[in-house]
Amino acid sequence: MNTASILKTFYKKLIFKMSANNCFLFTFFYRYLYRPSRGTLDEFTDIFSRRKKDITLVQVGANDGINNDPVHKFIKRDKWKGILLEPQRYVFEEYLKPLYRKTKGIIPLNAALDKEDGFKPIYKISISNSRWATGLTSFNREVLERAVRSGYIARQAKKEGCRMPENESDCISEEMVECIKTSSLMEKFGLKKIDWLQIDTEGYDFEIIKMFNPTLYKPEVIVYENLHLNDEDRLKCKKYLEECGYRIKDYGPNTLAMLNPPEYLERFF
Repeated sequence: MNTASILKTFYKKLIFKMSANNCFLFTFFYRYLYRPSRGTLDEFTDIFSRRKKDITLVQVGANDGINNDPVHKFIKRDKWKGILLEPQRYVFEEYLKPLYRKTKGIIPLNAALDKEDGFKPIYKISISNSRWATGLTSFNREVLERAVRSGYIARQAKKEGCRMPENESDCISEEMVECIKTSSLMEKFGLKKIDWLQIDTEGYDFEIIKMFNPTLYKPEVIVYENLHLNDEDRLKCKKYLEECGYRIKDYGPNTLAMLNPPEYLERFF
């Protein structure tokens, strides 16, 4: 491991520890010094979070809760409340649970959202527990197979020093995870509203949106990853949300949807 990698790892561990302990310096930076770039999804979230009090979040596919997580800093800074779902047991126990152990109002849940309560197989990269690998975990095996075929897995494994199996299909393993349906989630945790629905499920995002039935539960803001949706599903998802009354705009690999944006947020659409 070179010096740059060592320093990067040290920095990530330091930030994780500061956040997990609700360090004053961490929240001070994001409250008083942080300035997101204009016209970005981060700027939208920053303004929404500062203006709206008592935000209730449901995050589906929280992973480790911090790396590449678009809402983590706002949860900590502005004391969001809610449920963070992550089905991978290793990631949940090693990172997500410790990260939020001292954060009042946030409940990490080791489960996946699905159409029925029960258990279901999820597919993951077998050769690494690093963020690049756990971030690919999905109910859709094809997402991982494409990553293998493209050479992405081999390149990341080489960077990390992981040994690739002779049979590339062995890069993908299966794990049985607990699943909970939307109505059970809402009832179990007494959720009366959802201000922000955050989704990152590697190609399963449209299905998750439909499970939350926006005409019934009416999350005010929905942010989902469009990156792994095929062209047809990407268009269908937007049309579905528009028919439910949402304004839509893509921000790179993510899509922002909002019900009745107030005037001060109109420019983001």
